Amino acid sequence: MAEPTGEHLTAAQREALAAELVEMEGPKRKAAVEAIKVARSFGDLSENFEYHAAKNEQGLLEARIRKLQHRLQHAVTVEHDNDDSVGVGSIVEILDGDGERLEVEISSVGGVSPDSPLGSALLGAVVGATVEVTAPRGSWKAQVVSIRRA
Repeated sequence: MAEPTGEHLTAAQREALAAELVEMEGPKRKAAVEAIKVARSFGDLSENFEYHAAKNEQGLLEARIRKLQHRLQHAVTVEHDNDDSVGVGSIVEILDGDGERLEVEISSVGGVSPDSPLGSALLGAVVGATVEVTAPRGSWKAQVVSIRRA
């Protein structure tokens, strides 16, 4: 059986994207249609800045709706049952090679992607482990200090 290839989301992240989609498809779409209607009433459409701006906003809104629909349709919902190791949805505190502490969330939504050099190095790591992060600008080591769930 083939491995799922979609974006990895926790249930909470999927719910947040779904809520955004509902908002975009409902009230925001209605507001965009109303803005176009009002702008049309201003006269000649060829020189009507408000009309062109409203149409542009509608285009951006529809593009965002399509993107959200695609992400939700192709996303893989993951639940990381093992609290002892890093998985999607984990918030990880690391100590880098310079002794600097960083806190990162392993997430396809607003965090460090699990497919990125840091994300893939941290997946499966446990507290106390040192991982090798191989990035385009060179390799570095990170020690896992703590792991918690979002």
